[in-house]
Amino acid sequence: MSRVGTVLSSLLLKELGKGLMLTGRFLFARKITVMYPEEKTPKSVRFRGLHALRRYPNGEERCIACKLCEAVCPALAITIESEERGDGTRRTTRYDIDLVKCIYCGFCEESCPVDSIVETDIHEFHFGGAQRDRLHQAHAARDRRPVRGRDRLGPGRGRQLPLEGPQAKKIQRCPSP
Repeated sequence: MSRVGTVLSSLLLKELGKGLMLTGRFLFARKITVMYPEEKTPKSVRFRGLHALRRYPNGEERCIACKLCEAVCPALAITIESEERGDGTRRTTRYDIDLVKCIYCGFCEESCPVDSIVETDIHEFHFGGAQRDRLHQAHAARDRRPVRGRDRLGPGRGRQLPLEGPQAKKIQRCPSP
């Protein structure tokens, strides 16, 4: 485009006119807003929601503590602790999923050999009350953790934290600049 054409389109506000035409086109179109609590939008059949652990009809958990779901989780959101029972079988004592970290990829569901974990179609859950308080406490504790004998500011920035036990022998103290 020539220099004269650029100046004319700038003076005539061509881009502004295009934007206003687009706005006007949708101003009188049918609205697609959904009033959420009363109306629900349809969910896909492939939707992955809240996790659930399945049980056998006698009430026993299906999970055999193989820890495949923990290994395959890309967000490291699953924690499993297990112990061996008297009859030689291994069962979980603790199965935790951090739903804040979870990316709902479905890898845990696919990797489970006994179909113990499933992702339901429940999408209306929240972290309220005690769960929210525990979440805030966990994040506050994580932010206060020392990193290699120094505070969170990094090496050379901040006060030196005291080292105790085997850490004191492994880490040589460097003089502060």
